[in-house]
Amino acid sequence: MKATKLATLLVLALALTIVGSGCKKKVTPLTPIPGSQFKVRDGDPYGLGKGGTLPPEGTGTGGTTALPTFDPTEGIRHPEILAAHTIHFDFDSALVKAGDQGNISAVVAYLGSHTGERLLVEGHCDERGTEEYNRSLGSKRASNAREALIAAGADGNRITTATFGEDKPIATGHDESAYSQNRRGEFIVLTPK
Repeated sequence: MKATKLATLLVLALALTIVGSGCKKKVTPLTPIPGSQFKVRDGDPYGLGKGGTLPPEGTGTGGTTALPTFDPTEGIRHPEILAAHTIHFDFDSALVKAGDQGNISAVVAYLGSHTGERLLVEGHCDERGTEEYNRSLGSKRASNAREALIAAGADGNRITTATFGEDKPIATGHDESAYSQNRRGEFIVLTPK
C-alpha cells in the first residue's frame, strides 16, 4: 500500500515537472523609448522642429540636421578638453535635462571659438538592459545631445555621434551610484592629424 502511494506521488511529481518545464515563459520586455525626447520648443515634444525626423532604431541619425560625413577616426581625440561638461541621463531616458543646459552652452561656446575642430558626441548606458537595447539608448542619448547643441547654436556639420551602450563604464559598481555615472553623454574634441 505504501509503495503504491509512493509510486503514485512520484509519477504525479514527474508529470507536473514535465508539464511545468514545457510551458512558455512570460518575458517582461524593457520599457521602449519612443524616439528622441529632447524638447526644444512647446508643442514639439521631440525637439525636431519643422521637417525634422526621428532616427531609425539604433542609427544615431535623424533630427533637424543630418549627420556630417566626416570620419571621427581621422582626427586626434581629446576627451579631456570637455570632460567637465559631460551630461548625465536618468534611468531608461534619453532626455537632455534642463540642468545640463549650462554644459551644452559651454560646449557650444568652445566650438564657436575653435572653428577648426570637430566634435564627437558619445552616448553611454549603465549595465542594465540588453546589449541591443543599450546600444539603441546610447545612440538616442548621443543624438539628443547633438540636437541640443545645434538648438543652442552649434554648427551641426561639425558634430557627429557614436554609441557605446554599456561597453565603456567609468564606474564599475553595481548600484545606483555607479549606474548614474555611466548613463552619460561625453563630448570628444577632434583635431586634424
